[in-house]
Amino acid sequence: MQSVVHLISGDEDERQTALAIVENLLNDESGAIDDVAVVAQSKGIESVTAGGDGEERVRSLLDEGVAFKACSNTLDTMDLEESDLVEGVETVPEGAVEVTRLENEGYAYLRP
Repeated sequence: MQSVVHLISGDEDERQTALAIVENLLNDESGAIDDVAVVAQSKGIESVTAGGDGEERVRSLLDEGVAFKACSNTLDTMDLEESDLVEGVETVPEGAVEVTRLENEGYAYLRP
């Protein structure tokens, strides 16, 4: 199974919940989870920026193989650069398109 977590909220509790969901997916004892991706856009981008509220968790999850993807449109809107992201977070042109693409590939959509 594959899951994509859509990280779009400006609410810190929701962003932390999203990262906790990712951790729970990785800790699934059934071994049924093959891939986990996180797509960050809008205010959710804060969790994947260097110095952001989720930086340590993001680094740890990257080390465990979670794919983090940041919306380039959001970076432009918020006057951020790729270099502002946690190292290892990749950029995609549009976050919503990336979520749709992943869903089309069989990823289950999750959003806290």
